[in-house]
Amino acid sequence: MRNRFFLLLDVALLAPLPFLVVALRFETLAWSPDTIRAVVAYAAFALPIRIGAAYATGLYRAMWKHASLAELERLVFAGGISGILTFFVGAFLIRASGLSPVRMPLSSLVWDALLAANLIIAPRLAVRLLNRSRSHPSRNSKRALIAGAGEVGQSILRALRTHGSHFQFEVIGFVDDDATKVRQTLGGLPVLGTINDLGRLIRDNAIDEVIIAVPSAKGSLVRRIMAATTETGAKMQIVPGMSDLISGRVKVEQLRQVEIEDLLRREPITTDLEKVRTLAARHVVLVSGAGGSIGSELCRQIAVLEPSLLVVLDHSENQVFEIQGELRRSFPKLRIASVIADIRDAQRLRGVFQQHQPHAVFHAAAHKHVPLMEENIVEAVTNNVIGTRNMVDSAIDADVHHFIFISTDKAVRPTSIMGATKRVAEQIVRHVAESEGRNYVSVRFGNVLGSSGSVIPTFLRQIRAGGPITVTHPEMRRYFMTIPEAVQLVLQAAALGKGGELFALDMGEAVKIVDLARDLIRLSGLEEGADVDISYTGIRPGEKLYEEVFFGHEDVHPTEHPKVLRTKVEPADPVLLDRIDFLIKSVLSEPNQDDNLRTLLHTLVPDFELEDARTNPKTRRSDPTGDLAKPKVV
Repeated sequence: MRNRFFLLLDVALLAPLPFLVVALRFETLAWSPDTIRAVVAYAAFALPIRIGAAYATGLYRAMWKHASLAELERLVFAGGISGILTFFVGAFLIRASGLSPVRMPLSSLVWDALLAANLIIAPRLAVRLLNRSRSHPSRNSKRALIAGAGEVGQSILRALRTHGSHFQFEVIGFVDDDATKVRQTLGGLPVLGTINDLGRLIRDNAIDEVIIAVPSAKGSLVRRIMAATTETGAKMQIVPGMSDLISGRVKVEQLRQVEIEDLLRREPITTDLEKVRTLAARHVVLVSGAGGSIGSELCRQIAVLEPSLLVVLDHSENQVFEIQGELRRSFPKLRIASVIADIRDAQRLRGVFQQHQPHAVFHAAAHKHVPLMEENIVEAVTNNVIGTRNMVDSAIDADVHHFIFISTDKAVRPTSIMGATKRVAEQIVRHVAESEGRNYVSVRFGNVLGSSGSVIPTFLRQIRAGGPITVTHPEMRRYFMTIPEAVQLVLQAAALGKGGELFALDMGEAVKIVDLARDLIRLSGLEEGADVDISYTGIRPGEKLYEEVFFGHEDVHPTEHPKVLRTKVEPADPVLLDRIDFLIKSVLSEPNQDDNLRTLLHTLVPDFELEDARTNPKTRRSDPTGDLAKPKVV
């Protein structure tokens, strides 16, 4: 029904109501002239009051076949307001104004208000129930359980009932970790048990699908549900994450398949956006490596902070084209400067900085692949060391207030060229921060899920090819975070930094790479050994079994942010930049001297395990329970 029909129906039902309630009050139609005048006067006021209250509260704009609690609240509010006003009219106004010598009977006014509210509600409720009856799932619908008997679970149930023919689900009930909810009902369906009962409930009720309706579900909860569904053959879907819901990018009913990120979830990381906003809002912000995984996400999150200009800098023409197109679609009012430049070109960088005068710089450009950099030492040094030196020098010349360098946990006790060059880059940033008194900081974090060339896309390609999945070592462990998490850390470090610090995220426990491989096999609906094998290939040059975030001798301190740690290392060596300059001159004058470059890196990074990293990486100390992996927070 269209709302104009509701308007006509309301008029037809409400107009005779005052006469009806008075007839019921006196149990006769033989009324005195004074009573007739009172009823007519009251009816003349009551109808426009009720229609006006209904209009003012939006009852004629609602889609009643999809009505929810919000529409019910509008109905109650409209009924309450109109009831109060009509009672005042009937009890006082018509007599005080001289329209009638007597007031309306008080009992009639009460009955009139109650019946009017019901007459407004009844047809709308009928339309809602009729639409629900038409939305029953078909015979081929999948039987589903909703994990999470809360508001989100109820929203999912409502969406499935409203769009039953689209989703093709028949919801049987709920499960929830809160045992007090068991045997209660939600949306007319029972809470059948807890998550621990899920396997039995799937078998007993022939469940095809489990829908996880907990946007902030931890990885441990998702793993428990996956274990039950894998055992019984049921499938899983999950609601979007809380950050996506809050941002409005997706709606709660937009279910998706469970992904590896869901299994690794920690408690949601929050960012003090007000502090971060001061770095970007109405300022020029430059992001190097803007087309990469971290750089592009930095651009997305910084764009939300409304900078006056976002300078998107990358050496890859295609990547700059992609990210600038995405930003212009998502943020049409954002001013963007797209710069194709190589950070190894000092003159080009200096010109870019002088032209745009950035207030804050996020330096994410780097070579990051460990085995590739073992074979291309010159590229690692020129890009990661010379490039960072050029970026810092250009920032100083342009009076940049904030400089945030994206580092890696592989810079701690490095066994690889990539890690050693990133450690030297950290030293450059720290030295300049101390010597120039600038708010320049470095941020370390672990592996980023889903980044180009990372382990997850590699495993997925191997699964699609039928296997095997190649894992270097059964005890290989890494810290993981999602790309949005990593970028939130970078932004928070930028807000917390005073100059010269190293920041890192408290990433919880390291994850075995082989466990990731097994999870991906299960998420793909396959079975290890039967469908896809796992093959161990041995540790590659430059790799180590366990990564660290801080050195054992570094004092690690908490910050205002519960998930961000800070360390302030000892003052930089006064001749550090001279030694770095010598490394730079060496690589530029003798670019093919790999052994010499390794030796020079070792002089700058004494704990760079020169020989072991090249010849016998398994001799590397790798105790995940010792002081290497667990720095003491003071």
